[in-house]
Order: sequence, then structure tokens, then C-alpha cells
Amino acid sequence: MRFQNPAPEDLKALLRRVKTIAVVGLSPKPDRPSFGVSQAMQRFGYRIVPVRPAVEQVLGEKAYARLADIPFPVDLVNVFRESAAIPGIVDECLAINAPALWIQEDIVHEEAAEKAREAGLCVVMDRCIFKDYVALMG
Repeated sequence: MRFQNPAPEDLKALLRRVKTIAVVGLSPKPDRPSFGVSQAMQRFGYRIVPVRPAVEQVLGEKAYARLADIPFPVDLVNVFRESAAIPGIVDECLAINAPALWIQEDIVHEEAAEKAREAGLCVVMDRCIFKDYVALMG
């Protein structure tokens, strides 16, 4: 069975519900997609929480090495990492009881996405949160 993303109305409801987004793999470099997408989401009113080892901060927010290091709940984990990293990130999401996981465009890991969904997370995979925000909320 192939992974199915939530329907557009469910994506819209998710984007309305979310306030705090932990971004795994958020680069401090302005030319990287993770930076541009996160900066745009920040401008749309979301709190962006960088999850990236070895940096102090990105987009004016304190960076954390791992999801488990964030001292407050997050509404969504947005992932900019290669497919091979997804199973570990799913385990981290489960450990912090994250309610939702958004795996960016061109990143696919069917088994890990299914594991997260079966554990009760709302999961979006192989889609750009910025493009969906503009298409659904704009």
C-alpha cells in the first residue's frame, strides 16, 4: 500500500492548528531551501524552532541539537534531511509526542511515514509546507 497524504482540507486544518514548527535540518545559510521556506513560514506567523547541531541560532531563534532538547512542546516537526534520516527522526517525534510530521518535497521514506501515522501522528510526506501554505491559505 502506498502512502497517502492528508486531503487538502485536512492540510488546511493542520496549517491552521499549528503555531510552533520544529525544523530538523534548518540551515543557517540563506541560499538553502530550508532557510527560505522556514523564513517564509516565520513571516506567515509561525514560530520556527531550528533543530540543527553545531549552530547557536537560525532566523533569530535558539537552535537545538535534537528534538528532545527543545524545552517546550512543538505542534509540527518539519524535516529537511535525506530519506535515510527519516526513521530516526520518526523515533524522536514519537519520544517527544509530536502531533504532526511534515517531510519536505523530494524526501520519501514510506515505512517510517507509516510507522508515524500508525502511532497517531498526522503525517505529510514529499510536499513543501510553503507551497501548500500559499496554495491553501493564500
